[in-house]
Amino acid sequence: MTLDARQSQHAPELRAAARHLNRRRFLTVTGAAAALAFSVNLPAAGTASAAELDAAKITDNPFTLGVASGDPLPNSVLLWTRLAPAPYQSDSGLPAERVLVHWELAHDERFRRIARRGTTIAHPEFHHAVHVDIGHLDSGRLFHYRFRVGGWVSETGRTRTAPAAGARSSALTLAAVSCQAYHDGYYTPYAHLAQEDVDIVFHLGDYLYEYAVNAVGGQRNYIDRTLPAVFNRETVTLEDYRLRYALFKSDPDLRAAHAAHPFVVTWDDHETENNYADDIPENSVPPEEFLLRRAAAYRAYWENQPLRSPQRPAGPDMRLYRRLTWGRLAQFDVLDTRQYRSNQAYGDVAHVPGPESDDPARTMTGATQERWLLDGWRASRALWNVVPQQVLFARRNVDLTTPSRVSMDAWDGYAASRRRVLDGAKAAGVENLMVLSGDVHSAYAFDIKDDADDLSSPTVGTEIVATSISSGRDGADRPANWDTYMRANPHLKFYNGRRGYVTVALDRERARADFRTVPYVLTPGAPIATAASFVTEAGEPGLKPA
Repeated sequence: MTLDARQSQHAPELRAAARHLNRRRFLTVTGAAAALAFSVNLPAAGTASAAELDAAKITDNPFTLGVASGDPLPNSVLLWTRLAPAPYQSDSGLPAERVLVHWELAHDERFRRIARRGTTIAHPEFHHAVHVDIGHLDSGRLFHYRFRVGGWVSETGRTRTAPAAGARSSALTLAAVSCQAYHDGYYTPYAHLAQEDVDIVFHLGDYLYEYAVNAVGGQRNYIDRTLPAVFNRETVTLEDYRLRYALFKSDPDLRAAHAAHPFVVTWDDHETENNYADDIPENSVPPEEFLLRRAAAYRAYWENQPLRSPQRPAGPDMRLYRRLTWGRLAQFDVLDTRQYRSNQAYGDVAHVPGPESDDPARTMTGATQERWLLDGWRASRALWNVVPQQVLFARRNVDLTTPSRVSMDAWDGYAASRRRVLDGAKAAGVENLMVLSGDVHSAYAFDIKDDADDLSSPTVGTEIVATSISSGRDGADRPANWDTYMRANPHLKFYNGRRGYVTVALDRERARADFRTVPYVLTPGAPIATAASFVTEAGEPGLKPA
């Protein structure tokens, strides 16, 4: 192999190394003092960071943001809450002092059969967020949990451990959600999801939106309350992001869904800034300025989500991709397609595939995460290999021309990266590949074709796309481009533009996807219905009406 060929082969790694070197230079030279504020002066395990607050002095309910659990493992659960007696204040109504928090985990919702109990500290450095990782539990069990501070007791949450790693689990029902712009409408789908019989919920990104929310809550059009002016600006600073999470998490329907089910979360762009790519912002700001913003966004994300300590960020970096299993029934490879990606091609506008978007050096995941994914498939013993991630994976032609334009922000804009992933799945012998996606504020059901340029090529997997919770407002069953999309994409089996979520029931024979939608979100109280249902048989990729 020539020197030029070797350099071309390793171009993605070389470019990534150069970016990380530049970031390291930034952290140590240009923005050191500000950036390091996000990774030092934090409480170490077992140390006291400040004086301890007398809980009797907390005179208002500190559990206004609810409770949550996440990332169920066979022997442990992760519990979350954040203390905020005054959630719309920058200090959440608490002094910069430690708060002792009691927690209980029980086998029953009345807490008569306690499984575990203990205490933890809510540190002011983490905005009084609490992450309790409870280990040494029995696998495949349902639990109830709650927190207490002084005389205040939180609502009760429900969570579970996953089946043992080698267990031949017979069934699993998951839900997938995405895109919850507070200013676009009510979170009614979450009220219904809280009542669903599901084992786990995957949030596929855009949990937060950085855009301003006016005094009447945007399209919610409040007439009985006024939101503080602090929300009527774009999020940039750590305080901005923290307050925006407080606004979103104060919604009762979101709180109900978190309390009812364990969540597995991954971000997309709006948790930081629209359509950013790695360290490249949407707008022309100095890179050091954007990395400070990213550090703030990542810090607030970890503080406000049920995530374990390995996901705690260091400056503007946070390893969010991770792997979960459900016995030998399913393996979940949760991706981060935003933090490590190449910049969008062709100015990030819809474009026909070309040399820029097809460049083999381009990556959606970064080289390290890509290797991690393919290695995980080679080692997988699961019947279903499920990939919860953010943006559309299958080809989506947006017009009837040949060739058609495609999105440069989705995997269509990263053709070589998608090719490597599909080749890796084939090499690993993955027979039942399912991709879960969000982002587009519509529900889709795709057959994944082996060759995106040849839609008559074999089907190698399925993609289930969850519509938004509220983003896009009420939407329509058949958006204006429905006919164009259905004609331009013969592998597209379903397209619906209403708000809602999708549930997927996996067993050893098949997977069934039910697309659940509501007719409106601009006013509360909408009913839920199943817009369509599809199945894919184990060993026979491809979607069929249920």
